[in-house]
Amino acid sequence: MEHSATEEQVQKVIETLVEVGYDVHRSTGVTHTVLGAVGVPRQPLDSTQLELIPGVREVVRISEPYKLVGRTFKSSDTVVDIAGVKVGGSEVIAMAGPCSVESHEQVGIVARTVAVSGARVLRGGAFKPRTSPYSFQGHGEEALRWMREAAD
Repeated sequence: MEHSATEEQVQKVIETLVEVGYDVHRSTGVTHTVLGAVGVPRQPLDSTQLELIPGVREVVRISEPYKLVGRTFKSSDTVVDIAGVKVGGSEVIAMAGPCSVESHEQVGIVARTVAVSGARVLRGGAFKPRTSPYSFQGHGEEALRWMREAAD
């Protein structure tokens, strides 16, 4: 949006986007407001329709799959708290674990090794989607329970 865009102009753009089916993520900064249209619209919306709305500075189509975590809409870091471990801040957080959780015993051994090596988060593949129904597809929820127990 233009630096001088009024709240009414911003709301008009939001209403237009919501009308066609987008979720709108608003980021109001010091110098301007950025509106992110996320999702698949129910009906097509040409970007020139938005550019004609007073207060709109520029319309940029973003097709990257990481719209919600990229810097286009929010320039500050996103920090996620995982049981007291802050991921996304200034500290590098090591996460380690098996690609595929195979057994309760394996998770226990790996968890101890991960902790001794300094990693702060245990991760592991509990669900392994495969193209063949006959291939190992992971232990699922049972594997998640093993990992929770090892983390405690």
